[in-house]
Amino acid sequence: MTAVPTIDVGPLLDGTDLDAVAGAIDHACREFGFFSVVNHGVDPERFATVASLAREFFALPPERKQRVAMSRGGVAWRGWFPLDGELTSGIPDHKEGYYFGRELPATDPRVQAGTPLHGPNLWPEEPAALREVLTDSMQALETLGGHLTRAISYALGLGADTLNDWWFRDPVVLLRLFQYPAGPGATRGVGEHTDYGFLTMLWQDTSGGLQVRTDAGWIDVPPEPAALVCNIGDMLDRLTRGRYRSTAHRVVSPSATDRISVPFFFDPDWDARVDALPLPGAAPPDDANHRWDGTSVHTFDGTYGEYLMTKVAKVFPELGSEVLPTGSPAGESPSSR
Repeated sequence: MTAVPTIDVGPLLDGTDLDAVAGAIDHACREFGFFSVVNHGVDPERFATVASLAREFFALPPERKQRVAMSRGGVAWRGWFPLDGELTSGIPDHKEGYYFGRELPATDPRVQAGTPLHGPNLWPEEPAALREVLTDSMQALETLGGHLTRAISYALGLGADTLNDWWFRDPVVLLRLFQYPAGPGATRGVGEHTDYGFLTMLWQDTSGGLQVRTDAGWIDVPPEPAALVCNIGDMLDRLTRGRYRSTAHRVVSPSATDRISVPFFFDPDWDARVDALPLPGAAPPDDANHRWDGTSVHTFDGTYGEYLMTKVAKVFPELGSEVLPTGSPAGESPSSR
């Protein structure tokens, strides 16, 4: 692997060639764990607008950003955090960020039950346009996630709609805004990690900095303004018995200009059991010796929500101890890109 492959998914969206697109995605997932998609149906200008609004928000004085701080979001795990306020492998990531998810009213049963990561977003007073733009963007990306899941399901020899019917009737969808400040030399923005869920779609500005780990070392993923970078997460690795591997990646902070990235996470239903798919082949491998963190994704037994909750408390330890269920969660950031 010397470069992340780029796949034209237009024929998938318009229904003209599921076979070709599914085959290309299958190859990318087997060999790389990463791929970029173009002709994905989301207007690239939308992301330019999101990036502009994100820069406007991050430029606000800290006391105004504090009005939407994550500490005010409770168990919904939404809101802003300051520079160096998130951890990966116990080390602060050199970025600040803003967390969003599916907008749920106080009357929703999951909100009333205090289900973690479910609830209303914390929207800033300014820029006022951010709410509408991000709400529309999340809907467009969720639609794209459903299309890509159809291709993956078909590539695995299942019906095209099987995975969506089994595990994505009410997917966990999360969007992040990140800003990495420029600094001299190649410095750590986010350390090595894999994503926890099923599929990640990322827009990055022209600053670059995303790197993927390969057998030959780290390679850059150059920004393409009209492309979304996709990668598989631990749950897709687990569901395919390791046929598709979640690939480690990191971010090197830019040296010239601040970097804006917008990752969107399309993950299984909160209550979905993430058992291995009925695929032919050997039993799930014990891949702990091959993973960045020395743990296997194939030993877990439970729902996706339970898996996620074993991980997220170490992202923000102080907040986690206040608002998350008691226990001993262990893991790293599910959203560091």
